[in-house]
Amino acid sequence: MRSKVGRTVTETDNVWFTLLTGNGNQIHFNEDYTRRTFPGEPFLGRRVVNGFLTVAIAAGLLVDTTSRNGFQVGLEDVRFSRPVFHGDTLYSEARVTEVRESRSRPGFGLVRIRTRGLNERGEPVVEFDRVFMVRKRGETWHGARAE
Repeated sequence: MRSKVGRTVTETDNVWFTLLTGNGNQIHFNEDYTRRTFPGEPFLGRRVVNGFLTVAIAAGLLVDTTSRNGFQVGLEDVRFSRPVFHGDTLYSEARVTEVRESRSRPGFGLVRIRTRGLNERGEPVVEFDRVFMVRKRGETWHGARAE
C-alpha cells in the first residue's frame, strides 16, 4: 500500500516539533552550528528535520489505510537511511508482514506493518515496524461489531 498524497515538511513543522518534544539538539534549529559542525555529507551544513517528526509523518500518511480499525501497541526496528530537510516532501509505503491472534486479549489479533518513508526522489529516509491490535471479524467490543 502507498500513500495517496505526500507531505512537504516545513521549517515551522520542524521547529515546533523540536521545541514541543524538548529536543535541544542544535542540528535541528541552528543553521550556523550545523554549517560549522556538519559541512560535508550527509548534511551539507543544512538543518535536519527531527527524526521523530519524520516517523510521525510517514506513519500518519497511511493511517486511513493501516490503522483505522485498530490501535497501535508497538513501534519497533526504526532505521533512518538519509536525512530529511526543510522542503522535502515525504510519501509512505507499507506492507503487512505478520498477522496473528492476540495471546492476552481474546477476540483480538495483532498486525505488524513494515512502513517506509520516501522523499520526493523516491529515496528511502526511514523504515520501521508498527504493530496494531485489531478486533477479529465478527467480534464485538464496547458494543461495536468488527466487519
